[in-house]
Amino acid sequence: MPPSSPPPTEPPPADALTGMTVLDLTQVMAGPFCTMVLADLGADVIKVENPTDGDQTRRSWGISGKGEDSRAFLSLNRNKRSVTLDLKTTEGLDTFYRLVETADVVIENWRPGVAERLGLGFDTLIGINPRLVVASISGFGTTGPYATRPGYDLIAQAMAGVMSITGEPDGRPVKSGLPVADLGAGLFCAVGVLAAWNSSKETGRGQYLETSLFEATLALSVWESTEFWTTGSAPLALGSANRMSAPYQALATKDGYVTIGANNERLWRRLCTAIGRENLLDDPRFVDNPSRMTHRALLVSELEATFADRTTADWVEVLLGAGVPAGPIQDYRQVLEDDPHVKERDMIKFMDHPVEGRVEVIGSPLRLSRTPASIRRPPPLLGEHNDEVLGP
Repeated sequence: MPPSSPPPTEPPPADALTGMTVLDLTQVMAGPFCTMVLADLGADVIKVENPTDGDQTRRSWGISGKGEDSRAFLSLNRNKRSVTLDLKTTEGLDTFYRLVETADVVIENWRPGVAERLGLGFDTLIGINPRLVVASISGFGTTGPYATRPGYDLIAQAMAGVMSITGEPDGRPVKSGLPVADLGAGLFCAVGVLAAWNSSKETGRGQYLETSLFEATLALSVWESTEFWTTGSAPLALGSANRMSAPYQALATKDGYVTIGANNERLWRRLCTAIGRENLLDDPRFVDNPSRMTHRALLVSELEATFADRTTADWVEVLLGAGVPAGPIQDYRQVLEDDPHVKERDMIKFMDHPVEGRVEVIGSPLRLSRTPASIRRPPPLLGEHNDEVLGP
């Protein structure tokens, strides 16, 4: 009997965003982060840079490596191709217009009005390609009294309220340790691009979308806006505490801090039992979540008196064993070099860069089962793909 034929094999699936071509006019952080998210998922992102020095992050930001490009640039621009065009010249503009004819998305993060002055406004570009999605990230949006102000993460955090609720009570104003305005705007823009691109494919009609550092930061203020509208009082800084439940924060231990999340009655009872403080369950000051929030300072004092007896590692083991969410506070050396979960989840990736050699980067947190995000190419050198994209 002849052997049976092997079953046919399916070709590997294309990347999730295969077929999307993005012309990336952005620089620094919010825009490049947005386009990197799209590139990781398979979009062909063509980074259009000025011929002199390109994205300003290449030369003047953060720590430099072996070559001229900073590590800040390398961390935000993988999976992209770079072309150089002087968009202030007729030749550069005409070349860009030719790219627009076959592109799906154009993304820019200039101040409002700059695109129009350069001849790159929405009306011009949609006239060239009616199905085009044009996205803009700015500091404050295209309308309103702040529209012409420069857009910086620090300023957006300050004006959107974040710095008023960050840090310890009665302390100096503190910004978030992460650039939440820049990264938040980039993520919101990526979501908007996906929605608009899907609509364009269905209808053949493109559209304009915008977001801003200020509005993205404000949109993340879910608990804070809720507290204000509920109480009529502006929220205050609470350190590591949560404004909706207690105890939910970092507590001092014998050798550092432990974070705990006992944010409902079941977990509160488990916490008290696990640390041998069942007496707190009968204390009228801590009888329910509103009471514990009202007496938060006293609650912290009572708990820290007990937590001071043992190390953070001991308490994490005790609390997790009792079913209470808990964890240590780690610095980035511990996270990036030592954390076994980071290693198991393969969150640290490597790129082979033609100048820098092997470069570490944080991988995408998006895990698609059939079309996973991937790193296919290192961040481009300035104008590296001029011939490939524009022709010789």
